Amino acid sequence: MDAPRTRVQRRPVHGVLLLDKPLGLSSNQALQKAKWLLRAEKAGHTGTLDPLATGVLPICFGAATKFSQLHLDADKTYETVVRLGVTTSTGDAEGDVIETRPVTCTVGQVVEALDAFTGPITQVPPMHSALKKDGKPLYEYARDGVDVAREARAVTIHELELLALDLQSETPRLRLRVRCSKGTYIRTLGEDIARALGCGGHLSLLRRVQTGPFVVDQCITLEALEALPDEARQQRLLPVQALLPGHRALTLSPDDAARFLNGLRRRGAWSDDEQVAVFGPAPANPADSVLLGSAHTRSGELIPGRLLSPIEIQQILEIAT
Repeated sequence: MDAPRTRVQRRPVHGVLLLDKPLGLSSNQALQKAKWLLRAEKAGHTGTLDPLATGVLPICFGAATKFSQLHLDADKTYETVVRLGVTTSTGDAEGDVIETRPVTCTVGQVVEALDAFTGPITQVPPMHSALKKDGKPLYEYARDGVDVAREARAVTIHELELLALDLQSETPRLRLRVRCSKGTYIRTLGEDIARALGCGGHLSLLRRVQTGPFVVDQCITLEALEALPDEARQQRLLPVQALLPGHRALTLSPDDAARFLNGLRRRGAWSDDEQVAVFGPAPANPADSVLLGSAHTRSGELIPGRLLSPIEIQQILEIAT
C-alpha cells in the first residue's frame, strides 16, 4: 500500500531562479520540481528547452512572472554538436535513422557553410517542435505521422563559431557555438548546415549557455537546489528587477509612487525612454527602495506598464527582512 503523499504548504515567493535544466526533463517538469522545492504559489519560465537540451532556464516566481515575456524575446546562446553523415526523423539523437551518407567535406567547405548561415536567414520550423497549428503542437501531428505545411520564418544568427571538428573518425561531427535571435531552431540550423555539406546530419548535443544577461555559470542544478536547506534555496533567487537589466531606473516620491501604483501617469522632467524600471520608497524604511513596476516615458509623462500589486510589494519586503 502506497504511503499517503505529504501536502506541500504553498507560500508567496517572488524572484528569479536560474536553473541548469537537466537532460531528459521538459521545461515544465523542471519548473514544477523547482516550484515544489521552493513551495511557491506561482511560477513560470521564460521559454522552453527541449527534453534533450540542457542549460540556462530562468524560472520566474510570483511577481517576476509579470516580466517573463521580456526574456522570451531575448537573444540566446547555445553550444551544440552536429553529428555528420546520419540523418534522423527528429533532427536529434532521439529519432530514427532515416539516411546514412559518407562525409567527404573539407575544413574549407565547413567554414564556407558556416559563413553562409551567419546573419539573417530563414528557417522552416521542424515538425518535432512545440509550435502550434490549430491549437495543437506540431510534435503531436508528427507522432501521428502527419506532416503539416509550415511557413519559413526569418531569424538572425548573430555569431556562429566553430569550436571543434572531426571529419575523419567513425563519428564525424562539428561542435558549434551559436548566438541567435528568438525563435531560432538549433536542430533545424544543424540539419541545414549538414545538408549544405552534402552529408546530412543531426544534433547529438544541445546546451543553452546564455539567455539575455543570464549565463550558465550563474545557474544551479535541481540536485544542488534540493540538497540545500530551505533558507538557502530562497537565497538562490535573484530579485524581480533582475529581469529588467536594460531598463533605466527611476525612483518616485511617496506621493507619486502611490498614484503610479494605481495606474496613473505622472509628470516630470524625463527624457523619452521605452524601458523604465520604476522604484518607490519602502514604507517601513523610506531610505530603501522597492520595485513598483515597468513603464515608459514620453513627452515628460511616466506611463505605467506592468505593475506589482501592493500585496506583492509587501510580501517582497517581508521576505527581505
